Amino acid sequence: MKQLDFSSRTKGIVFITLSAFGFAAMSAFVKLAGDLPPFEKTFFRNLVSLFIALVMIIKSKESLFGKKENQKLLVLRSTLGTAGIVFNFYSIDHLVLSDANMLNKLSPFFVIIFSALFLHEKIKPKQIIGLIIAFIGVLFVVKPRFNLEIMPALIGILGGVTAAGAYTCVRALSGKEKPQTIVFYFSFLSSIMIFPFMIATYEYMTFTQFLYLMGAGLSASLGQFGITYAYKYAPAKEISIFDYSNIGFAAIFSFFIFGILPDAWSFVGYGIIFLASLYIFIYNKRLDEKKN
Repeated sequence: MKQLDFSSRTKGIVFITLSAFGFAAMSAFVKLAGDLPPFEKTFFRNLVSLFIALVMIIKSKESLFGKKENQKLLVLRSTLGTAGIVFNFYSIDHLVLSDANMLNKLSPFFVIIFSALFLHEKIKPKQIIGLIIAFIGVLFVVKPRFNLEIMPALIGILGGVTAAGAYTCVRALSGKEKPQTIVFYFSFLSSIMIFPFMIATYEYMTFTQFLYLMGAGLSASLGQFGITYAYKYAPAKEISIFDYSNIGFAAIFSFFIFGILPDAWSFVGYGIIFLASLYIFIYNKRLDEKKN
């Protein structure tokens, strides 16, 4: 087994932490943009990512729309990813920032389920234990009340589910398409899909709101490309746990920008979900070591 160079692992950790910071900053910018429709926020956020991905594709001379045999997966990834962003932005507007981000970070657990259903990967008993522990953590964050007040949290969870579907498609596309092609295809198709809804629900925005949405787009691009380069330098089993630094960044932004901190039950939920993630992270790492 080839040993991972320490400097490469360090680079991977730096990039995935930058990615976590980027997505947390994106959430803060989206919340700062105020009470604009989520479709409008998604559209303008995508425009920035679309431009950056286009520049990278032109520079690297890669394909804009990928191979013919991968079109179904690329469309499905784009559709699920678009739904995930809209749901996530809605929950950001209606929940404490770190709560919304934590619910979105449930996606790795749903990836395990979807990978079993669609990629025929077996779910191990210990992974099932991790899923159950994570679900218990969700209850502390959501604090179900069985009335309309629970809707933002349920939509946040749905954002995690659809994001997991998108990530499962990305896994299936791994090695078949370049990362910049996948990002461009997603940003392009997502913008087209969102445009009619954006026009139908459009609300006038101030110049300051526009700048916040441009900031969200730049931050999202940092998040997307940061995680791409992170996994270029180090395998997921070595560094994926550092992605949960996103919740810490979100809590910091929530306190210093919005003057809001999650309640004690949410912190308990964060801890349980993080422990479930750490449990699966260590288990997967040991499983890979046995294979090698």
